[in-house]
Amino acid sequence: MPFADLTLRDFLAQTAAKQPTPGGGAVAGAAGALAAALAQMVVSYSLGKKNLADHQPLLQDANHRLERARIMLLELADEDAAAYGLVNELSKLPETDPRRMRDLPTALQASVDVPLSVAACATDLLRLMRDLAGKSNAYLRSDLAIAAILAEATARSAAWNVTINVPQLADPAHRDRVSRQTRTLVETAQALAAEVERACV
Repeated sequence: MPFADLTLRDFLAQTAAKQPTPGGGAVAGAAGALAAALAQMVVSYSLGKKNLADHQPLLQDANHRLERARIMLLELADEDAAAYGLVNELSKLPETDPRRMRDLPTALQASVDVPLSVAACATDLLRLMRDLAGKSNAYLRSDLAIAAILAEATARSAAWNVTINVPQLADPAHRDRVSRQTRTLVETAQALAAEVERACV
């Protein structure tokens, strides 16, 4: 069942259980979806306000983008769980097993690509939150700051899954590119989150 269809109680129970998924990757995606949802609440309380009339086009665009991000991050949580589950399954097969030899490289690539996408999405969220700071409902600035903290945590958490899986990729040059890209995303996310927090004080 997709994580979006679970109750929060069930998602937490499944995460806590002694089973490979949902794990850290799915939790990172869910945290990102929460960040997007909280930022969208800030936007909802900002749309239509007279004192924010000049910022309505930005707010309307942000509302649509945050909606898409919320859905995408939950879908990425599902994809991460599926990728890790497949890697876990294939890794238990004998090294000479045809299915392992055929499918494991693709599964390993997915176990890197999906969290990298989560980190990139979280960083994009933070850019949007930076744009919203000072142009959205001032009474909800603590919520915007919390959304930024969650988005930063999402990027950093997803980066851990990239870091733990990237050594299994076959091409050293590709491993280096992915590692550099991941570090850049985390550094950018940290800087943006700090900027949002400062703007929300």
